[in-house]
Amino acid sequence: MSLPAPTHGTSAQATTTGQRVLVSSVSSDSHTWNLVFLQLLLEDLGHQVTNIGSCVPDELLIAECRRVKPDMVVLSSVNGHGALDGSRLIRRLREQPDLSDLKVVIGGKLGIRGAEGESHSQALMAAGFDAVFEDAAGITPFRRYLAAAAPALQGTAA
Repeated sequence: MSLPAPTHGTSAQATTTGQRVLVSSVSSDSHTWNLVFLQLLLEDLGHQVTNIGSCVPDELLIAECRRVKPDMVVLSSVNGHGALDGSRLIRRLREQPDLSDLKVVIGGKLGIRGAEGESHSQALMAAGFDAVFEDAAGITPFRRYLAAAAPALQGTAA
């Protein structure tokens, strides 16, 4: 999938909102460029990003959510196991009383069948995600989601 580069450091940079966003992959995903891209995109939109990297075990992500206290968690997968790992992770996260209301989204290649495979959105939303972004749709739906979520995120900043 070809994604447009963020406009980091240009005149298109958004006003800083000061929102804390934690970016991570799912536990089985060792890819890093997607995480760097998301970090740059989110920073370009004015968010404060903590990128905890790839192959993050569920326990570490939960601990980092408690440490960072993000307004939103953005999970990315490109290895095709995002639906499997993401379902397990979101259930564990939602079981934590102090994190049960945390805004969590997931996107990327969520299944191993690619574009001809079935959508995982409905199952992931039912599992507890606030939004799901399938890779075939590109980055535009995620950008729209961020723009729509900005007022709500501004209301959650401490």
